[in-house]
Amino acid sequence: MDNIPADQARAALDVAERAQQHVADEVGLPRGYWWAMAAGWIVLGVLGSETPAWVAGAATFVFGAGHAALASRLLDGRRRTGGVQVSAAVAGRRLPLVVIGMLVVLVALTVLAGLALDADGAGHAAIWAAVLVASVIGFGGPEILRVLRRWVRA
Repeated sequence: MDNIPADQARAALDVAERAQQHVADEVGLPRGYWWAMAAGWIVLGVLGSETPAWVAGAATFVFGAGHAALASRLLDGRRRTGGVQVSAAVAGRRLPLVVIGMLVVLVALTVLAGLALDADGAGHAAIWAAVLVASVIGFGGPEILRVLRRWVRA
């Protein structure tokens, strides 16, 4: 092992790096999670716009409780696909914090978009704001999470 040529050592390191990246790509949340979150976001936007405040508040509570129940199973990031199931140590312990932080920012974005649309005179501003953010969640959730994980080294 002492006399390994540099090109063979580099090739072996490249193979190991690609395998590590493959496992890292397997850690996360399934695509269905993001689309379910987006659908719930739109439902909450419609309820917030079209129903009494107590109905929207109750729906938000139920949505949050349902998300918490689902998230407690999925947020460890180790079961995104059936292909690889890594240990919690490999998946990292920061993933739940990253997802929760991401959701807080998305809520703030929804509120700000709703206020901006309402100030502009848009009808059903809450619904349009929810659709906007739901689109971001559904189409970009996994990619946003991947970037955030890289930034915080989660």
